[in-house]
Amino acid sequence: MKKVLTFLFSAILVVTLAACGGKEKSSSNNGDENSKGKDDVKTLVVGATNEPHAVILEKAKPILKEKGIELKIETFSKYELINPALVDGDLDANFFQHIPYLELQNKEFKYDLENAGGIHIEPIGIYSKKYKSLDEIKDGATVIMSSNVPDHGRILTLFEAKGLIALKDGIDKTAATLDDITSNPKNLKFKYDYAPDLLPSIYNNGEGDLVVINSNYALDADLNPIKDSIAIEDNESPYVNVIAVKKGDKDKEEIKALVEVLHSEEIQKFILDEWDGSVVPVTE
Repeated sequence: MKKVLTFLFSAILVVTLAACGGKEKSSSNNGDENSKGKDDVKTLVVGATNEPHAVILEKAKPILKEKGIELKIETFSKYELINPALVDGDLDANFFQHIPYLELQNKEFKYDLENAGGIHIEPIGIYSKKYKSLDEIKDGATVIMSSNVPDHGRILTLFEAKGLIALKDGIDKTAATLDDITSNPKNLKFKYDYAPDLLPSIYNNGEGDLVVINSNYALDADLNPIKDSIAIEDNESPYVNVIAVKKGDKDKEEIKALVEVLHSEEIQKFILDEWDGSVVPVTE
């Protein structure tokens, strides 16, 4: 009897050990497969302001996933923090700035960032609670504008294009300053000590006679740049919003894929449908 029990115990022990060994092997195989799957997926971290940039990136996310790229979007409410995050390596790319701003940041802070591709234009507009058209503007009207220096040339160029001022001949108008104004028939008073993200609130509060707002901040505040502004840039603006990366990174496979997707017909149509001309897609 003792021999029989010993035999049965030994048999059970062997079967149990074999089963455990089998499970361990199976678990190991699954782990290898999962690990392999994760290795095949490339992660791309992109910093952006909320609208329209982050919204556009969200639309691109599933398309990139099909290409084996997991897009992680880091949103910022303060645009001045985004380039430092890219320089510090917290981001692989960013999407919030136009070319003149990128160039000035590189010059001012000795960054080594480059344009990986232009995506869209956000027309800058003139808004007013007091006037319904530029023809109504009275002598001495106050213009409230961004404290962001790279925007000044853009704003002054818009005012010149609308016949409100004239600028010096032969200058680079993207870098124009208030000192470059040669004619100001309505004696407009320009005030430029305001953070760009506060301009929609300043407009809604009825401060100033004219408030100049970039479309991304207008959209964030539920303003429609086409319907709510009394004047707006045309589509020939050189202020294209770009994907920015560290120098040498624009030829990386995942960066090229991101730009390609953002230039795709699907994303371009989405931009046009979503913002109805307030944001205009570009291709290169």
